[in-house]
Amino acid sequence: MKSIFLALLLSGTVAAYAQDSSLVNGKLNATTSVKNQQATGTCWCFATTSLVESECIRKGESTPDISEMFTVRNIYIEKAKNYILRQGFARFDEGGLGHDVIQSIAKYGAVPESAYTGLTNGATSFNHGKMVKELKAYLDSALKKRRPVNDNWLDSTIVILDKYMGAPPASFEFNGKTYTPQTYAKDVLKFNADDYVGLTSFTHHPFDERFILEVPDNFSNGAYYNIPLNELVDACKSAVKKGYTVAWDADVSNRGWAMGRGYALVPTVDSLMRAKPFNPDQEENVVTQDSRQRLYEELVTEDDHLMHITGIGQSPKGKTFFVVKNSWGQAGPYHGYLNVSEAYFANNTISVVIPKAALDKALKARVSK
Repeated sequence: MKSIFLALLLSGTVAAYAQDSSLVNGKLNATTSVKNQQATGTCWCFATTSLVESECIRKGESTPDISEMFTVRNIYIEKAKNYILRQGFARFDEGGLGHDVIQSIAKYGAVPESAYTGLTNGATSFNHGKMVKELKAYLDSALKKRRPVNDNWLDSTIVILDKYMGAPPASFEFNGKTYTPQTYAKDVLKFNADDYVGLTSFTHHPFDERFILEVPDNFSNGAYYNIPLNELVDACKSAVKKGYTVAWDADVSNRGWAMGRGYALVPTVDSLMRAKPFNPDQEENVVTQDSRQRLYEELVTEDDHLMHITGIGQSPKGKTFFVVKNSWGQAGPYHGYLNVSEAYFANNTISVVIPKAALDKALKARVSK
């Protein structure tokens, strides 16, 4: 295993960021440490928060450690509002998508991990199963009562969130100054929701238009800009090579996903994924716009998991791979990272969230209309 180190000059201090990879000739962009979502379905928040952190580092603003659970808590409030207004005919669980993080920071702000951990009563790890069950049961009970719905239903929802996750701070100290979540996002993170765009690639909607992505976790009806597959792949490759990173929503339950090997491919022969020694240069299936669409419509490619693309490199024989940061702790041979082939990315991507500044001039103009 080879480790590639990227050194950045930040405010006069040299900071090194290590990402384990077996790739060569790589471009590895600065990111924060690998986190662990533990027993929660909050990958969407960990991946997109990591993207926002990397953008702060890239711009030389700071090296933040943003609280994922502050955002998760705020999104539960948004899910509850949606569930009540849709009279219970909506999804209410732990899932979400990358745009939810962007919109949450825009609305509620953000806080550092030091100000809010989302853990209470001596807990040392995250597990939202019991909390979500209690929240949904309460919301269902509120809907069963005679109209109008009790006007304090949201207050009672917040009581449940406080019990399991703790009440968030209205203000906090950070680096010797007092901030609110809104001022921390604005003044420290320099966050602007308009700096990001969601992209996807499916043929059941016209290209060069936005559409509401039809996956169960898109409770907030986020719209993604639709472009041809080759443009989506090229946009992400180009962004990483230019020093940007990408939040990636993909299927990880299909053939070829092998976190334990540190790789994800679309192998022509399944048994090769289990061969010893493992060969990252093995032949892969050809992925086309039509084959990708068919898998999506047959529900083979589903919205499973969000991760953070932080680098790009090549196998010893020249095959291109994305370097992907996961949120399962130090899992796998590359300590929380894995190498995703271009074919796997093309075959299994649901959507991405990417900084607009990373796009080439023509695509940026199209998505900005």
